[in-house]
Amino acid sequence: MFEGFAKVWTPLAQATAIRRKPVRLVLAGEPVVLFRGADGTIGALIDRCPHRGVALSLGTVGKDGCLECPFHGWRFDVDGRNQGTPLNPDAKRAQLGAQALPVRVLGDLVWVYTAPDPAPDEPVAPDGLTAPGLSRVYVNRLWDCHWTRAMENMLDSPHLPFVHRRSIGRVYRRRMTADSRMEIVWEDTPAGGIARANLDGDHNPAFLEFFRPNIMALNIPIPGKHLRIHALVVPAEAGKTRLTVVGSRDFARLPLLNPWFAWMNGLIADEDRAIVES
Repeated sequence: MFEGFAKVWTPLAQATAIRRKPVRLVLAGEPVVLFRGADGTIGALIDRCPHRGVALSLGTVGKDGCLECPFHGWRFDVDGRNQGTPLNPDAKRAQLGAQALPVRVLGDLVWVYTAPDPAPDEPVAPDGLTAPGLSRVYVNRLWDCHWTRAMENMLDSPHLPFVHRRSIGRVYRRRMTADSRMEIVWEDTPAGGIARANLDGDHNPAFLEFFRPNIMALNIPIPGKHLRIHALVVPAEAGKTRLTVVGSRDFARLPLLNPWFAWMNGLIADEDRAIVES
């Protein structure tokens, strides 16, 4: 289960996208169904009924917040407990639950732990994804690549003046010469690390934060302001990666500006796509 990506916390979806209707997503090759219970709690189950293996995501959520299997009507709550076996009232429901995964909601995102056991720790998220008072925009892409290729790219600074020469790499492009040298300075952190890319000995106030195993946060220096671009790199089906780019800011917060910020973040992601997919 979750081969190559087991026993980690990962953001999987925006919480606002999860309502009463089940949502099916593939995570590291494993189908997962997300839905809300009667009290609004979000549950994540392996998308297979324990009875006959039918996709639970084809079912419906009742008023009691239980997800009903479309085949025989077995009903499961957000913790996977079997709450009903129609036409078989004597079934030992305690032994007939669906496989639930640990879930947390941090900021606007639903995080899932990729193992059925109780998670030994809690997810660690960049403050740009969780801090109150920030405007956030989300851009989603599906790339044809292994997730580690996409994650490597997000932590690679020397490609900026080439792949992103018309966007976030313009500053490097203007300053570099044929003899320029880029030094990557790495600092370990409990969650992963911080990387700075210094060109020709100059200290770069911008830096990348890595949050194991699959999140990057680019800190863009604007005096007295918060501006971050986050890359959430989530393995999906074999050979495919679901990339979510999240921009966060504490200025220019009019909602009518969100499409422009989303467009810019999408442009940056699309500049990377052909390179990484190759």
